[in-house]
Amino acid sequence: TTCSQKTLGLDVEISHHPITLRCVANLIIAMERLNGGKGFALGRDESLLNFLLESAVEGRTGYFQSAFSSKGEYECSVTDSENKCWVLNEGSMELHAMMLQGGSSYHKVHLNLSTYITPVPSETKARPVALGIKGSNLYLSCITSEGTPTLHLEEVADKEQLKSINHESDMVRFLFYKQDTGVDISTLESAHYRNWFISTALQQDNTKMVNMCQSATPNRFTTFTVQRHN
Repeated sequence: TTCSQKTLGLDVEISHHPITLRCVANLIIAMERLNGGKGFALGRDESLLNFLLESAVEGRTGYFQSAFSSKGEYECSVTDSENKCWVLNEGSMELHAMMLQGGSSYHKVHLNLSTYITPVPSETKARPVALGIKGSNLYLSCITSEGTPTLHLEEVADKEQLKSINHESDMVRFLFYKQDTGVDISTLESAHYRNWFISTALQQDNTKMVNMCQSATPNRFTTFTVQRHN
């Protein structure tokens, strides 16, 4: 509903509808015209309007997009280019990449993959994800050891703290950018240490541990088949 009255030759309208940013900008332009006389051109008015709207959008974007927000979760398993599966070594609390045959397939690790909405625009289509081992409180994280980013398993007692992760907090260590390079084929890059990827070694190297490496590191696989199970 609206009502209006004339004051000093001006039509003043009082509205009970929500005021939009454009309405506020138009009001500022109108008031500036009154105060400044005849020196205002259409182009200048439009520039002022666009400036006000863009500033408001930038402010809102900076406020609302300060954290990675959890969007959903699904179960999956991961194999590398040699068809090696991820297996949990409970003694060392490490992930190993191993060839599994026949009845040993039950050792394969199943992951709960949580997807996130990124807080800042990205030049790639990579999706932030957190990787938790199904049936446990263990999550993959990337932290430095002797100055080098390494892959770790960390116990997260309160999973609620992973639902919203500030992009400047240390909790970003639990996030990886999942970049799809083909059908069910992806790379997993650390969100905390960019250009460091989850990787596995060649079977002949007898290095079983799943770890981090930089892109194009010799004898390391950084692309994986991520098979969704639900």
